[in-house]
Amino acid sequence: MVAPATGDVSEGDAKTVDDEVRQLYERYQAAESDAERREVALKMGKLDGRRHAKIYPSTRREFRRLRRE
Repeated sequence: MVAPATGDVSEGDAKTVDDEVRQLYERYQAAESDAERREVALKMGKLDGRRHAKIYPSTRREFRRLRRE
């Protein structure tokens, strides 16, 4: 995983997200019903949304900075 140059997403945050993704993936694989898999998939989607909400502004700022150089 590549962190933005501005440092808005720390390595600790990235590790926490990676751990959460791994746990959710394991739960998805172990799910015994479609309903359980759907519930886990929704949680994975929310987690992914949170991650992008943190990364996008940092990436955008970095892109603007690079265009000015």
